[in-house]
Amino acid sequence: MRPLIPSMCLVLFAATLAAPAPAVAAEPVPEIRREAVAPQQTGVRHTLRTIPEACARLEGEFGNDAAAPYRFDVVRTRADCQPRARLLDARKPGPSTARGWILSDSIRVPSASCPALAAVVQVWHMPATTGTPTLDAQGKARIYLDEARRKAEAGKLAPMPAYAVSMTLDGKRCGT
Repeated sequence: MRPLIPSMCLVLFAATLAAPAPAVAAEPVPEIRREAVAPQQTGVRHTLRTIPEACARLEGEFGNDAAAPYRFDVVRTRADCQPRARLLDARKPGPSTARGWILSDSIRVPSASCPALAAVVQVWHMPATTGTPTLDAQGKARIYLDEARRKAEAGKLAPMPAYAVSMTLDGKRCGT
């Protein structure tokens, strides 16, 4: 006669594997994977990322202000650049994966003068949902100026891709 314990363990193990795992509210994984940026000195302005579609460059700087130890700015890349995407403040729309936003990048910037402090800049992306353009009689997808102007005046332009940027501080502030 065979002992029941090993076969019972096998059945319990198989049942454990088949059981659905509880849903864990994990933070989304960014599309771009990168290591933390080199520690930055206080008072030195540094570029975090450029978003060419929005004609914008993300810049940051650690400062001596205890209330706001890291300043974060969005700078226009060139005056003649024509943006092909909107750039939004992530605190206002509150991007989330449930609404179609994709976490594009998460940039961690440690402070050189305070190793326990780091700024985390997140860049979210909302792709535009555009359909296939209609082809004309010659089989070409063309945009006619008068037709495009009428659509713009009627508010019927195709949606534009969007980016949303947020910044948080991670860790403890030194000297407080």
